[in-house]
Amino acid sequence: MAIRAIRPAPGQRGGQTSAAQTSVPPQASAPAQAPVPQQAQQPQQQQPQPQPQPSAAPLTSGSGGGSPSWAQQVHQLAGASPGAQQQGEGQPVVPWKPVTEDPFLAAARAQASARPAGLGRRFAARLIDTTVLAVVTGAAALPLGAEAADHIDSKIDAAKLSGEKTTVWLLDGTTAGYLGIVLAVLLLFGVVYEALPTAKWGRTLGKRVCGIEVRDIEEHETPTFGAALRRWLAYSVPGLLVVGVVGVLWCLFDKPWRQCWHDKAAGTFVAG
Repeated sequence: MAIRAIRPAPGQRGGQTSAAQTSVPPQASAPAQAPVPQQAQQPQQQQPQPQPQPSAAPLTSGSGGGSPSWAQQVHQLAGASPGAQQQGEGQPVVPWKPVTEDPFLAAARAQASARPAGLGRRFAARLIDTTVLAVVTGAAALPLGAEAADHIDSKIDAAKLSGEKTTVWLLDGTTAGYLGIVLAVLLLFGVVYEALPTAKWGRTLGKRVCGIEVRDIEEHETPTFGAALRRWLAYSVPGLLVVGVVGVLWCLFDKPWRQCWHDKAAGTFVAG
């Protein structure tokens, strides 16, 4: 396409041009480019990428309210970077170390694992307890024994003076009363010395000295007062009849708890 210039007329050189002016035909315009986003025109600022942190272990459930366990806290402390700790970005995790063993749990375990005491210590404890019982009972029986002896002597003197052959009984109403008082002192003091301490602490003076104690055979706990009372009566009454010697020696053959007759009657055993 050719473009031709049109000269103005002579009368129109000094004035304004007429409406016939040079017309420029439209040219083929270049295709419009898509507007460039403002973010693309500016150089993108590189953001510092966070350092990958080790995946946190799941919290433990329970009475701690979802707090990490001791092993998890140690794992977090080991995974924390030294630079982050120096810059203050992360505080060091102080692991909580539990106690070595719960004292109540240890006491319950020791109680449940009780075993029968040795026969030597049991014999020594019984010897101490028997000595204490004999001293107290003898102190009560001494004055009564003197009165009983005087009563028997008077009966013998009366028989001699009668000149007749008569039988003098050593055990009569008077001496039987004295003997009953002595036995009552033995049994009542045995309740105070044997049954009450056994029900409260599981041991008497002799057992405490020898480091042994009486326990219930089922629950391995201190026996009740009823069981301790049965144990004392089953030991003392047959002992007065001499049959109790067999019951005491029964522990030499009994297995596995080494029970005597009084232990079987009360459902107890002597633990070491």
